[in-house]
Amino acid sequence: MENITETQKKKVLSCIQPSGMLTLGNYLGALKNWINMQEEFDCTYAVADLHAITVRQEPAKLRAQIYSTYALLLALGLDPEKNTMFIQSHVPEHACLSWLLSCYTQFGEMSRMTQFKDKSARHADNINVGLFSYPTLMAADILLYKPDFVPVGADQKQHLEIARDIAVRFNNLYGDVFTVPEPYIAKVGARVMSLADPTKKMSKSDDNLNSYVAILDSKDDIIRKFKRAVTDSLGCLRLSEEQPGISNLIGIYSAVTGKTAAEVEKEFEGKGYGDFKLAVGEAVADELAPIKANYDKIIADKGELERLYREGSEKAERVARKTYFKAMKKVGFVL
Repeated sequence: MENITETQKKKVLSCIQPSGMLTLGNYLGALKNWINMQEEFDCTYAVADLHAITVRQEPAKLRAQIYSTYALLLALGLDPEKNTMFIQSHVPEHACLSWLLSCYTQFGEMSRMTQFKDKSARHADNINVGLFSYPTLMAADILLYKPDFVPVGADQKQHLEIARDIAVRFNNLYGDVFTVPEPYIAKVGARVMSLADPTKKMSKSDDNLNSYVAILDSKDDIIRKFKRAVTDSLGCLRLSEEQPGISNLIGIYSAVTGKTAAEVEKEFEGKGYGDFKLAVGEAVADELAPIKANYDKIIADKGELERLYREGSEKAERVARKTYFKAMKKVGFVL
């Protein structure tokens, strides 16, 4: 059987914002799958720092978060030799293509975006044009690299749909310029809910620090947060809609250990919630410990970190420039 070469592999693109420390939800819902995908696909991964400024950022804090997010991607085991890994703002074609695409995007399409409505409600004092139009920047992020697949969660599905719509519209006018990507639904993944309110998704922006586990939390903090996790008064351990807290913990434990929900229920049959929450906390801490150890080494060597992200950005721009110039030429610009 022939080996699949890099050129034969399907292309995948994923981006993540540097808006605060990444959580267990980010890891189990997306990042863990990124590690697996790098063996099967030709992957492009970006720290989407331009997207972060649709809400006000403290400059020093934003800079630190960009460094930290890139370092964390490396700490997870993503290989810069196998993948293209870069910082979005270092490739100017993202912003340039975003403007071009915005002229092929309808106002009504933007106004229907649910995330714009949600963020506008949360940041009523700063409803800026970037917040309104950032789906065209997201479309540029995607279309520049001609990926076959884009991994998406439920909260990003609408953005991929509009990127596909823009690509089809542009291609219908000017010919085959952009690849129209398909959503990639991971075989393994977990929707991780808040430990304080299991009806809400786990979020790093939550004011309650006990509601989420950060990937870089200490073992003591992780176990403490799981001990405080909201459950219920039913006293039985089962996966059901009536027990969102316990169901969330079962999902987390399953994702970390590889056990099925039925196996988890059987393992803890007859045991109390306290025993189960401690076991979940220890399993999560053990899973995240090597990542934290790798991160501490990587973030301490700023010179090597800078070398890697600059090389990644140069590699990304070589691809992005070709797509951008082709789109510009099709529209009629002088190059």
